[in-house]
Amino acid sequence: MYVIIMGGGRVGLALANLLIDEGYDITLIESDESLCSEVAGELDALVICGNGTNSKVLEEVNAEDADYFIATTGNDEANLLSCILVRKFDVPHIIARVSNPDHEEAFKEIGIEKVISPERAAAAHLQRLVTRPNVAELTTIGQGDAEILEMTITNDRIVGKRFKDISPTKEYIIISTYENGKLEIPQPDKTITRGEKVTVLVKRGNFKKVSKKLEK
Repeated sequence: MYVIIMGGGRVGLALANLLIDEGYDITLIESDESLCSEVAGELDALVICGNGTNSKVLEEVNAEDADYFIATTGNDEANLLSCILVRKFDVPHIIARVSNPDHEEAFKEIGIEKVISPERAAAAHLQRLVTRPNVAELTTIGQGDAEILEMTITNDRIVGKRFKDISPTKEYIIISTYENGKLEIPQPDKTITRGEKVTVLVKRGNFKKVSKKLEK
């Protein structure tokens, strides 16, 4: 899998290292010469010192062969322009970082649906640490229609009941539990114990209701 990353800053460099660890073939484009040299010494990847908003540079990195193009610079305008230019190479997946949430619509208007705001994502994560201190969010499904959460049962009202007595409902379904540290599919007649860790699929807007049901 061939991935082109534009931007050798903190986000681009961290992403490149993660993808390299997963075995992806990476080319990183960076316009700053000093940063380019620094990044080249840290990455086991091809580093091109050039501007990703230049069609010739995109040709040089064989953009037509890329599976992903990811614009990670802190400059929304540069990211937007590079995404526009790279579309003519028919790259299947184009992802852009956006620093100003007000600019998201501009990316979507040109057909770039995968727009990521690290600042907003970090803020949302911090918000969840405050509002859901005892819950681990594992993933979001669809367009945010549901979440898979890891929760610990502390509500004594359901301790001693069977899983089939409390799940599934219209709001949630308990999809796994842990037996001696090993993940298990909960059997309907299995008795719920206090402190039991469970994985729950929760429909959007129902977290508080489910938390009240399972937690103290």
